[in-house]
Amino acid sequence: MRETPQELEELQALLDASLSRSTSHLRSIVTERTLDAEQLTRVLTGMCVLALSTVTAKGEPRISGADGHFLHGRWVFGTARGAAKARHLAARPVASVAHMRGEDLGVFTHGTVEILNPQDGEPAADWPDLLAYLKDFYGENAFDWDNDVVYFRLHPHWMTAYAPDLAKLTS
Repeated sequence: MRETPQELEELQALLDASLSRSTSHLRSIVTERTLDAEQLTRVLTGMCVLALSTVTAKGEPRISGADGHFLHGRWVFGTARGAAKARHLAARPVASVAHMRGEDLGVFTHGTVEILNPQDGEPAADWPDLLAYLKDFYGENAFDWDNDVVYFRLHPHWMTAYAPDLAKLTS
């Protein structure tokens, strides 16, 4: 768990607000089967496969996979700089992601992305720390970190988590 107490408070506020704005149908499924911010950060460790949804210039939805890392209460994910999803996100920085583990866990997030390591601009202030984490995870020489990959952080405006059995996830 890498989240500060303030980040946990912000994440909990987001989870609570998102659920309160959800449809009665979703609330009937999730309310008694959700995770709080601290539980969620303990479950979302390491690399989590994401289904990432972007939008084309014609407004057509596209979905693909991405390696996601839940860091400081936000999803961080990367792709090749030349990938279609990288172009979509650079032009239209809205995205939805889902992380699911069978019927045991579903985390659904909608928000706006920021590019963490733009090729022709200033990286995010915390990029050196994120890059150190990623190099530790994937290996120092896994990529040409400056030229091959672009990383994004999803700033969520809506997020919910479904987990019918927390003990099963943490065992």
